Amino acid sequence: MTTTGPDAQGVAPDRDQTLAIGELAARTGLTPAVLRMWEQRHGFPRPQRLDSGHRRYAASDVAAIEGVLRRRDAGVRLDVAIAEAARMPDRPTASVYAELRRRHPHLAHQRLRKATLLALSWAIEDECAARAQQAVVFGAFQEPRHFRGARPRWRDLARVARHAVVLGGADEVTTDGRLTLVPLTDDAPLRGEWAVVCDAPGFTAALSAWEVPGQRGVAEPDRVFESAWTVEPGPVRDAARVCADVALAAGAPHAADVRRVLEPEPARAADPTATAALLQRVLGHLDRPV
Repeated sequence: MTTTGPDAQGVAPDRDQTLAIGELAARTGLTPAVLRMWEQRHGFPRPQRLDSGHRRYAASDVAAIEGVLRRRDAGVRLDVAIAEAARMPDRPTASVYAELRRRHPHLAHQRLRKATLLALSWAIEDECAARAQQAVVFGAFQEPRHFRGARPRWRDLARVARHAVVLGGADEVTTDGRLTLVPLTDDAPLRGEWAVVCDAPGFTAALSAWEVPGQRGVAEPDRVFESAWTVEPGPVRDAARVCADVALAAGAPHAADVRRVLEPEPARAADPTATAALLQRVLGHLDRPV
């Protein structure tokens, strides 16, 4: 269950990063009275109490409450749905791959060569740019040097995107035109991952992968990654939220605006043409040398 009390160093959270009960109610569709009742009966959501007695909630409480409401609407008893939410980690993971495994265990996971991942990444980027539907798009690179070759593509993608953010693309927060580059700390989970996420009104796609250990001496195109990809709006929105939270924690400009764009639940159904379009593009990229 999410709390917003002092951290391990005894530092209280920044009030600018928390929500008053009215703001939480507005974002979740509940009333303040219902939120107070849930807290009294179920201990959820658990706010920080200011000296004035006012409640303050973490932004992540929005997603936790929305998860409870989804489970309730699916027929799960409210007390059971809240108990499930209470067993969740205190905050969403900063790993796209782990979040997809945790929240969407039905997704298929495959071991793919780097050459195949490149083709799938380019296919997602190309389709996202071609549709030009004001996408929120993220890329995750293990190190800035890995991003250098992709920089021209991402500059072009940013021109037609609503927001374009590259995690691990620089050693400090910076902007390159409409592209925002965000550093990753040495211990960040995304340091060991590969991700491309496109969340647009008419097109959603996400790819996440981590490098399988023990590949010393393997040729670069043949390196193998444990991978998952999807065009389902729900998993894509969750992947995008993880990326947005990482950017927000790093102090990236406009990150709070990006996170607000991603707060509503997405459409339930994927575009039936999306998978076919991606696979056609993947084949085109695989047919050329890496």
